[in-house]
Order: sequence, then structure tokens, then C-alpha cells
Amino acid sequence: MGATTAGVGTVGTRAVVVLGSTGSIGTQALDVIGHLAAHPEGPQQAPRVAGLAAGGSRLELLAEQAVAHGVPRLAVSTTGSEVVPRLRAALAAAAVRAGRPDPVTEILSGPQAAAELIEAAGAGEEDVVLNGITGSVGLVPTLAALRSGATLALANKESLVVGGALVRRALRRPGQVVPVDSEHSAIAQALRSGVHEKGLTSPVVTGRSEVRRLILTASGGPFRGRRREELAGVTAAQALNHPTWDMGPVVTVNSSTLVNKGLELIEAHLLFDVAPADIAVAVHPQSVVHSMVEFIDGATIVQASPPDMRLPIALGLTWPDRPDLAGQVAPQAWDAPTAWTFEPLDADTFPAVDLARTAVAASATHPAVFNAANEQAVSAFLDGRLGWLDIVAIDAAVLEAHVGQADPDLEHVLAADAWARARADELIAARTR
Repeated sequence: MGATTAGVGTVGTRAVVVLGSTGSIGTQALDVIGHLAAHPEGPQQAPRVAGLAAGGSRLELLAEQAVAHGVPRLAVSTTGSEVVPRLRAALAAAAVRAGRPDPVTEILSGPQAAAELIEAAGAGEEDVVLNGITGSVGLVPTLAALRSGATLALANKESLVVGGALVRRALRRPGQVVPVDSEHSAIAQALRSGVHEKGLTSPVVTGRSEVRRLILTASGGPFRGRRREELAGVTAAQALNHPTWDMGPVVTVNSSTLVNKGLELIEAHLLFDVAPADIAVAVHPQSVVHSMVEFIDGATIVQASPPDMRLPIALGLTWPDRPDLAGQVAPQAWDAPTAWTFEPLDADTFPAVDLARTAVAASATHPAVFNAANEQAVSAFLDGRLGWLDIVAIDAAVLEAHVGQADPDLEHVLAADAWARARADELIAARTR
């Protein structure tokens, strides 16, 4: 994609396509890019924003982002003849407010628009595709990004959970995937302390691994310390009241059930080639230690920083170099008393992590089924059609009914996803009668 004139600040040689630009990850990514552009004296130039993709529910925000960053191409997954004209009108209004020209020369729309945007933008090996889409719909754009040769900054964990084998086959080079989830970013950073690094995020080094196990940390969510019998009447408002992170509704509910940690375990297994049995979960309510790597000599390397997603997002955009985020992300304060606590996971109250291990062991399509069933169950819970305790129960029932496949292609994965959603909907309907 080469360097051209950017909408703000200093021009960088690295271009970025942001998928899910109006969501939590996308808006923070653009904040980081704006910060880097405003501080050209830092070690990293701001990447040029070559394309933005969004679902289409926040067209005014998408238009403001495009004008602010001088973005030539947009994509919206919403269908309908009115979408593009509405976005054009929003762009014109945003340009007037900002006193800048409307930079957009191309708008793509429809279910495949995000994947088409990657090709239209001409992403190549010097560029980055940040996938901040929520849910399994992020799989096809992930595969498109890998085919392009661009570095994939992956915040869409469902891509690996749903299509792990497909993602691995689509890799064009070692290190093409850089994790953006704070836990997996922490592991990738800690692995650089060793010699024999493993997995998709680093070159594979011949020789035995120095890694004994990975430790994912979990905040414990809003219901940490509760017993199962205390959670029967949990409301959506309670589940969405996360103690440390500000995330979208699906991820926040998944954090409350610890399904999110189960999905992260599957993602870590696939990213770093570590067996699920060698991936532990520790509850760390302060959310300062984002994950750990335990080496075979007994040393444990931790990555610690305040719970601010802009740090792993920025690292995903500039990997393997670190950008200067002074003034945007405050470092951990060490001049005041500080205490971190770690607790064992209560698997009886929160069985989702063990369920994820079961899914990985069953077949290559069982993780996709786990994710799809959970997305349906979470939607039903947020709509008031399902109890909180029923979410993981639905997940388990759908997993038990699934007949898996060992080496699926994309068609098989999508079929398993569709079957799981239909089966989950049947079970949800039966519980609400």
C-alpha cells in the first residue's frame, strides 16, 4: 500500500486497515494512531489508515473517523440500498464540521465487505490488518488478511476458536499473526525472554521448548467469589457490570461466565502450540498482570501494565517494536503501596474453562460449535429469554450433541457453526416455553 498523504500528523510507511473501527478495539486503535501522529518525535511513525470496516450501526462515527484520518476506503457489512447514501451524507456532514475534504473514494457494503476491503486496499507484507470484529463473522476477514500477506493484529479470538486449522493453513510466514487480546499479547511479550519460542507469533526455533506452561489471568468478572447457588437470578445489568474492563456486551457477559477465558485458552493453544493441559488459569482481580509464561527452570515471566487495551493494540500495530505511549497510557505506579492477589479458579461455579478443554479434545469443529452456541445463548440472555446459569448449560448440551470433523474446510466449519446456532436456538426455545 506504500506511503501516501495521511489525514493527520506524520506519514508512516506502514498502512493499516481497521476492521470493527466503531467498536471498542477499533476506536481505541484510532486513538493510538492519532496519538502517534501527534507525536512524530517518538520512535514509531503513525501508520497510514488505508481502510475502515464497521457493522453499519454507527455510520456517523464511521464518517467522522474517515474524515479525521483521511481514509480512502470504507466497508459496512449492513445490507440495504439506503446504507451507502446514508454514509455518503454522513461523510459530507463530517467533512463540513471538520473543515476538511471528504477523502472517501470507495464504499463497499454487504456481508463480505470487510474481506473485500482488504483486497481493495492492496494490503501487503509491510502493512497491518487489525481485526477488531466481534464474533465468528471475523473468520473470513482473518483468512483474507492472511492471504494478503499483511501482518494480522488479531483481536477477534473467535477467528482461531472457530477456524483454527484454517487459520494455521492460511499463514504465509512465521510471525504473521500478532495477538491483541491483552492475555495473548502478554504471553507473546513474555516468550521473547526465552530462546526456543513457539507458535504462530514467532519464528519456530529448532530444539526443545523452554516453556513449561502458560498461565492466563482472569479478573474473575463481576461474580468472583460467588457460589453457583447465588447466581440463579443474575440480571443482564449485573453481568454487564465488569469491575475493571470496559468492553462490548458479548465479551462482558462472556467474562462474567468465564466463557471468555475458555475461548482464550483455545486461542492460546492454537497461537503458541501449547497443549491445553499446560495452560492454566489464575484469577487476578487487579487485572495488572495480564498473563505469564513459566519456563522449565522454574522462572516465571509476567507482563504487567494497567488494564488499558491501548497498550496491546499499539503493540499489535507496531510489532515487534514498542511505540511511545507517554501521555496516553499511564505506566504502573511503583511509588505507592501495591498488592496483587492470585486465586484458584472455581471450576464448579465457572465450568466454562473445563468445557473449552473438552471442546479442543473432541474435534476440530467442536470449538466452533462451542463459540456459536454461546453467542446464541448470550444473545438470549441479554434479551431476557434465558437465565445466566443456562448460558453454559446450553453450550455444554450443544457440544455433547455435535459430531465433529477432524480436518474441516471452510464449508464444514461454517456448517458446524450454523448447526450449533440452530440447535442452541431449539434448546433456548424449549427452556422459555
